[in-house]
Amino acid sequence: MQNPVLRLVDLKRSFHQGEREIRVLDGASADLFAGQAVALVGPSGSGKSTLLHIAGLLESPDAGHVLVNGQDCAQMNDGERTRVRRAELGFIYQFHQLLPEFSALENVAIPQMIRGVSRRAANERGRELLTMLGLGERVDHRPAELSGGEQQRTAIARGLANRPRLLLADEPTGNLDPTTSERVFSDLMSLIEHTGVSALIATHNMDLAQRMHRTLRLEGGKLIEIERSQLAAQ
Repeated sequence: MQNPVLRLVDLKRSFHQGEREIRVLDGASADLFAGQAVALVGPSGSGKSTLLHIAGLLESPDAGHVLVNGQDCAQMNDGERTRVRRAELGFIYQFHQLLPEFSALENVAIPQMIRGVSRRAANERGRELLTMLGLGERVDHRPAELSGGEQQRTAIARGLANRPRLLLADEPTGNLDPTTSERVFSDLMSLIEHTGVSALIATHNMDLAQRMHRTLRLEGGKLIEIERSQLAAQ
């Protein structure tokens, strides 16, 4: 049996409002494997963004373990977490967060160059991904010259540019109209299957969740696997 790309073990995280303790994660555990798109669902305020931040090594849990390709990252220092993020993780946000002064191609190339890839190789990889996403003729356009869907597809290309083993996405189609959302989601699923990346995708859209390989619900601070038959009834 293959080893998980991401293993979350008994994660706990609390916040304080005055004297009140709010427990967001209370023993959340899950395994994610290569080539799987896993939906992360749950009501607003349930802690989905907190879980993504911890899985993405942007925030540390109060207790528990985050293993990325077998490396226990929860207690790493900032430098070690940064190294793992650059080598293993990709991110896609609800709002594309593209650099406005750079072209689509440059937005995809820059993260690779920060990691040490040559400009030529970074541009080749960027063109390849943008072409796969239907943007082959738009690579030289800046974000303001692209539609919302084109901007988000550029953001997907950027998230996959460094060939991550794990992709984390927070409502990647939440800011798009239904038609554009469908196109962007289909492109994202195709790339997940093409690259074999493991993806954890937070979404409120249960129709999209149903089309992923697995669904995890964050409820009461724990992750619960939802069977497809249960999901269809919700």
